[in-house]
Amino acid sequence: MNDLYARHRKVMPDWLALYYDDPLEITHGEGRHVWDAQGNRYLDFFGGILTTMTAHALPEVTKAVTEQAGRIIHSSTLYLDRPMVELAERVAMVSGIPDARVFFTTSGTEANDTAMLLATTYRQGNTVVAMRNSYHGRSFGAVGITGNRTWSPTSLSPLQTLYVHGGVRTRGPYADLDDRAFIDACVADLRDLLGQTRPPVALIAEPIQGVGGFTSPPDGLYAAFKEVLDEHGVLWISDEVQTGWGRTGEHFWGWQAHDRNGPPDIVTFAKGIGNGMSIGGVIARAEIMNCVDANSISTFGGTQITMAAGLANLGYHLEHDLQGNARRVGGLLIELLRGVTAGLPGVREVRGRGLMIGIELVKPGTDEADPAAAAAVLEAARRSGLLIGKGGGYNTSALRVAPPLTLTVAEAEEGAAILGNALRGTYGDAPGSTY
Repeated sequence: MNDLYARHRKVMPDWLALYYDDPLEITHGEGRHVWDAQGNRYLDFFGGILTTMTAHALPEVTKAVTEQAGRIIHSSTLYLDRPMVELAERVAMVSGIPDARVFFTTSGTEANDTAMLLATTYRQGNTVVAMRNSYHGRSFGAVGITGNRTWSPTSLSPLQTLYVHGGVRTRGPYADLDDRAFIDACVADLRDLLGQTRPPVALIAEPIQGVGGFTSPPDGLYAAFKEVLDEHGVLWISDEVQTGWGRTGEHFWGWQAHDRNGPPDIVTFAKGIGNGMSIGGVIARAEIMNCVDANSISTFGGTQITMAAGLANLGYHLEHDLQGNARRVGGLLIELLRGVTAGLPGVREVRGRGLMIGIELVKPGTDEADPAAAAAVLEAARRSGLLIGKGGGYNTSALRVAPPLTLTVAEAEEGAAILGNALRGTYGDAPGSTY
């Protein structure tokens, strides 16, 4: 056990998860690569859980942070904050929400808690509909709307949460249906639920479930849901903490794959906008955002240094068409991963969009989740110089691949080759192989 790990265990809670049998200390990074304390170099295909969205040590962001730190780092929202207003203007502009208002937080968890505050205040109730296999954060309120048992340590909640089908296309009671029939069945499930309870205040959903293993419904599901929600006066909240800012390639926001009836009522975001700086937030039309009738502030949400980083990062993102790069290089990476996993007995599915790709693993010859294999592949990939993530609602058996959006074709090819070797080394090439 290394010294830092021993010290970590003495002062940190046991439930604070660490990857790897020998946990990794990352000391610095550049572009799509990071280095550990022993000087080993890794191709980073996880970006601090999709947070280093653009690149490590991006000069434009580093310069903006340094210059802002030399002026003032923080003052709270009690004072006018030029970088916060400027970033809010840009976020409102790209949100797709009419008459949008933006409130900045420090994390996706806090953003989703704020969305719950807005929805329950606006609609005067405390019942929420969420998706099965979902994840919305680690706070008491966010855990209460999380539909993934692995990440939900308590059933206590300030909210009454009801769960519907639809977030996982290839498992569950509707998995064998075609896309149209799948959507119809999920809509019928939602209608049935709403017919048997007091009207909920909102439905919250991730367009692609992040911690759940990068699963998603067919395009159009949430538009079909919105038709039903509108009949009952129920708000739609799109949790874009992982899907926002063009990561899916085809769209700037994940909800745009379902936009037949326009944008959600509320959008939450975090992670990639700060390229590693702590930024989260909520976007809603003015009548919803302004429904809170008590005083409120944010001590650290919207602080000048994080807003400077967000402005520089979003500017770079838009100027260099990183959404387009996610579409092009992400599409290539998905095909490469499907190629290197073809015929492997433990690979159930390679799925995803843009640079948000999941590889679900099962025990060979079964449909049973294989978390031990996922852990083994994670270790093997690290030994070969590649960092990836894992997740899934079925005992954490999905590998998560989400590189920075500046990923090059050569890096995509390198990462896919390493991951293919790690999978072959774990499962072997012959059907029925074990690890």
